[in-house]
Amino acid sequence: MSAYGNWGHPFVPAPTVSRTPALLPFHVYSPRSTNTTATASGSHTQLSTHLTSLPSHSPRGTPSHFSFAFQHGMDPSAPSGSLPLPSAHGAATMTNGAGASMSTAVVQPAVPLPPTFAAAEAARKRQEQENNAIRLVHLLVTCAKAIQAGDYAAAFNILTEAHTALTTKVSAGFGIGRVVSHFALALAHRLCPAAPTQSGGVLDAATSAGHASELYRQFYDSGPYLKFAHFMANQAILQAFDGCDRVHIIDLAIMQGVQWPSLIETLSLRPGGPPAIRLTGVGPPPAEDGSCNELHEVGLRLAEYARACNVPFSFRAVTGHALDSLQPWMFQIIPGEALAVNSIYQLHRLLVDPDAASTSLPPPIDTVLGWITAMQPRVFAVVEQEADHNKSSLVERFTNALFYYASVIDSMEARSPHHRSLGAEAYLQREIFDIVCGEGSGRVERHEPLRLWHARLLRAGLAQLPVGPTETWQVLALLRESSGARYGVRETAGCLTLMWHDQPLFTASVWSGAPTNTVAAGMLREPADIKKSSSDNSDQQQVAAGGISMQ
Repeated sequence: MSAYGNWGHPFVPAPTVSRTPALLPFHVYSPRSTNTTATASGSHTQLSTHLTSLPSHSPRGTPSHFSFAFQHGMDPSAPSGSLPLPSAHGAATMTNGAGASMSTAVVQPAVPLPPTFAAAEAARKRQEQENNAIRLVHLLVTCAKAIQAGDYAAAFNILTEAHTALTTKVSAGFGIGRVVSHFALALAHRLCPAAPTQSGGVLDAATSAGHASELYRQFYDSGPYLKFAHFMANQAILQAFDGCDRVHIIDLAIMQGVQWPSLIETLSLRPGGPPAIRLTGVGPPPAEDGSCNELHEVGLRLAEYARACNVPFSFRAVTGHALDSLQPWMFQIIPGEALAVNSIYQLHRLLVDPDAASTSLPPPIDTVLGWITAMQPRVFAVVEQEADHNKSSLVERFTNALFYYASVIDSMEARSPHHRSLGAEAYLQREIFDIVCGEGSGRVERHEPLRLWHARLLRAGLAQLPVGPTETWQVLALLRESSGARYGVRETAGCLTLMWHDQPLFTASVWSGAPTNTVAAGMLREPADIKKSSSDNSDQQQVAAGGISMQ
């Protein structure tokens, strides 16, 4: 059994760990079981919406169609999906031997629709849905163009028309209506940010900070997106730690810590014994009233799990509202330890507008990559969205995002066609709202494609570690086992991309700090004045026994 499967929900104490050696688990953290079996025949019909007249700035390489799913009470095109007509009832008069008459009902069997009629009706409905979907998408793109041009009155009228189509002609529960409803809400919020919106509960969940952990958990359960990222990073870290007795992992966004039990268990089974693991997790500061200290709770759970695996383990939390606000000395790099840095869907938040006016200060991404390179990690695992949303033009990023999130939501729906995870969609909707509504420094979801990340990481002085064929084969096999055959992987420039049909979703790349890179030695040391302050407040550094500390 995989480590995450044993670990279960992060709030459940860790049980006894199996000592049977196994490959590094992939589908590992599953608080609740998810149905990943194939859809029954006739219950999942693909709607191919040809967007032949989208603006010329549609993302290059994007397929010329959306693949959406929509549901009806019964699909007439299914082999067993004939629609029965109501029973026909007639009356006949019978005469008994006495000459008296009595009336009895003659019930005829249900008459199925001819197969040709059922197929024609299904085709008509599909065409009608497709036509409505095309018009709805064009209305939203036209609305975005009006907003970009500053014609807010026209944008409001167009959005009103789109809302009418969404409520009367296209179902918002499945398929294309499910996708565009999020973008329509985002446009409405941009036009009237103070106005209430009706979102069926999704928007409320998306805008509530108290639900962030639950949204993350539901997004984890909704598909292989985070599992793919964790598996790729853990495989790279496992290889980098081969033969090392003392290792240090820096997780730039540890969240609930669900990535690490798998690696801890695998290292515990290593011939010759496990290494001593030091894990530094980055996260937001605890609540001011002290009611919530999630980083501390994550550290305690991981320490308990490592103890069950007989692995020497210590955890340290580093808090900050943004990665570029941190300093490298906070991570307490110790010579002789094998260092790994882990970044899952975080680096894009450090980007700025590509055409932003240059200033004397370096952009946040350069600052963070600078101190990561200075640490000279054996491995730096990076996973990012394979998308192009860092555009100054609202219309460009709106159109690109519409294609991208259509594929993500379609893959979620195909995996669980009878269950709509509002939490997982709320997790994505927060990103959609930021892309559509945010401008300038207020926008943080700045996804960029692999070609830009590849060049940026090379400029930072990092050396790429190409993904090998073994990892590619393992990921593909695990994807098909856990998520179905429609997911795939594509190798590009030594990196691995998670695919849904022919649409790239997320890309994993592996890097290493160049050992010849020279930096000022003082960059990694704690300043004397801060060190004195830390020693004067040592009771705030050690917050729990068992190797758990807080910075």
